[in-house]
Amino acid sequence: MNQKILKLSVPLLVVAAVAYLILSPSRYVGYTPDQPIPFNHKIHAGDNGIDCRYCHTGVDNSAHATVPPSSTCMNCHGLGGVAAKQEHVKWLTEQYNNKRPVSWVKVHDTPDFVYFNHSRHINRGVDCSQCHGNIAEAEVVGQSKSLNMGFCVDCHRENNAPNDCSTCHR
Repeated sequence: MNQKILKLSVPLLVVAAVAYLILSPSRYVGYTPDQPIPFNHKIHAGDNGIDCRYCHTGVDNSAHATVPPSSTCMNCHGLGGVAAKQEHVKWLTEQYNNKRPVSWVKVHDTPDFVYFNHSRHINRGVDCSQCHGNIAEAEVVGQSKSLNMGFCVDCHRENNAPNDCSTCHR
């Protein structure tokens, strides 16, 4: 009987381990997808000191950080504004004028079965860089942290935050 269980459990463990490695968000560390235009966070958030919340509105009162609409970009770049002669700003302006949204590629993501609320974290003083890395120095945004369950659980333990399963899994 024990050998029968062992023969069944070893393949199941192997399948589970392989599935974990394939589906684990940590495999995305270093993920830097090509974007429609080269958006440089270092210039915006670093050199010019623009707060994350200026572009990612709602991050402090919504579950989602939101990708900014082109109209936010146009606050500085529109009507011959900042860097208006650069090709990617011209392209962005054309998209805006023709009411075509920019199809940004999502960089930081969690699995569908995980509930993550940005506002809860921001309002408790968690700095964006704790999960997203030093975006103010990033010319190209990539995933710098694993964002896997262990990463989140470690942070919750270190900060005496709720860590029962229902906190993140609904």
